[in-house]
Amino acid sequence: MALTVRNIWMLGLVGVALVFAPMPADADNLFQAFKIGVLAHDVPNLWSGFQYEDDAADLNLEAQFAAAWALPWGVIRPVVGGTINVNGDTSHAYVDARWQIDGPSGLFFEIGLGAAIHDGELEPIDPNAKALGSRVLFHIPAEVGIHIDAHHDLSVYFEHTSNAELADYNEGLDRIGLRYGYRF
Repeated sequence: MALTVRNIWMLGLVGVALVFAPMPADADNLFQAFKIGVLAHDVPNLWSGFQYEDDAADLNLEAQFAAAWALPWGVIRPVVGGTINVNGDTSHAYVDARWQIDGPSGLFFEIGLGAAIHDGELEPIDPNAKALGSRVLFHIPAEVGIHIDAHHDLSVYFEHTSNAELADYNEGLDRIGLRYGYRF
């Protein structure tokens, strides 16, 4: 991974989010899981279109908090994370509300909605960069995976960021890849 000012900024933002995240009364149960993954950057023909940034890999890091709201099917829990482009293109940090449903045979599904702050371009000034329109974007993740055992998960993870046409430019950015999760 290229150690650029942008990547250091994004890692710092994720760290600040973790420090200021709400803590439950029982600090031993602050986190439910940590996840790490490698994602394809700006994948064509998914949700976003227009021009494309490079096809380098992204590193995704995420912490899922133990605090959760129970629903008839699954739970909703807060999540913080970041996706860092290894070539110094658009990276972002995010905070979500994530709905997780556990199915039969260890299968699980997650979908969420949140906000992301990114370090990419806002306007179309660089032909090799997305014009994302605003610094803060909607973050929409989806994940399908399997609980291998009590602690280990493998999954396919997708994330979309865009401003939902709330700014003049909205090229959006899609990433997809594989993640490993460790549950406490």
